[in-house]
This record gives sequence, structure tokens and C-alpha cells, in this order.
Amino acid sequence: QVQVQESGGGLVEPGGSLRLSCTTSGGAFRTYSMAWFRQGPGKEREFVAVIRSNGGTTLYGDDVKGRFTISRDNSKNTAYLQMNSLNPEDTAVYYCAAGQRLILSSLRQARHYDYWGQGTQVTVSS
Repeated sequence: QVQVQESGGGLVEPGGSLRLSCTTSGGAFRTYSMAWFRQGPGKEREFVAVIRSNGGTTLYGDDVKGRFTISRDNSKNTAYLQMNSLNPEDTAVYYCAAGQRLILSSLRQARHYDYWGQGTQVTVSS
């Protein structure tokens, strides 16, 4: 049974930074593509970022490109999302997801991921 656990959410002022962490257990972390999705109030879940199993490919949603950075440490079974220059539109529940054998065209699509965390709330407000 693969479990996914996010941490690091919280309240931050506009312009601030947060780093989210995502740890998996019960599976082969190094074989997973690890992604972040988010769902804001009244919005659909949207793709934020993904990093492939070997760390060689990263993709970002248009709204976060240049501000967010995804990374992973396979020795710690952990993926990270560094979020800088946060603005109120980034307020959402952030979900971490893990998937195996995903082709490039599938990486941005939530339905292709097998395992999900419960989410962590990020609130950007003054």
C-alpha cells in the first residue's frame, strides 16, 4: 500500500515563500513521477508541476512558471515544491501525486496518477 503525505502548507503574506514536501512510503519512490496539483476555492483541480523519476524532466503550469521549483531527493523518498513570490491567487489545497510509467503527454493530467495525498492548505493573505 503506497501512502503519500504532504507537509509544509500554511499562511503566508503576498510576496512570501513556502516549501512543500511530499513523502511516499510503501512503494518504490525512485520509479515514480511526482507531481503537484492544486485546487483553489470554487476552482477545478489544476496542474502545478511534475518531476520525472530520474529528475531529468520538469514541467510547470503556466501560472507558476518562474516562481515555483519542483525537486526530489530519492534517498529520502521526498519531493519538494519551492514556492516563491506567492500571491493570493496561489491560495489552494495542494496535492501531491505519484505515478509510474507516465509518458510525456500524460504528465500534466491528474487522471494518470495512481497515488494521492490528502492535501495541504496554502493561504496567501495579508
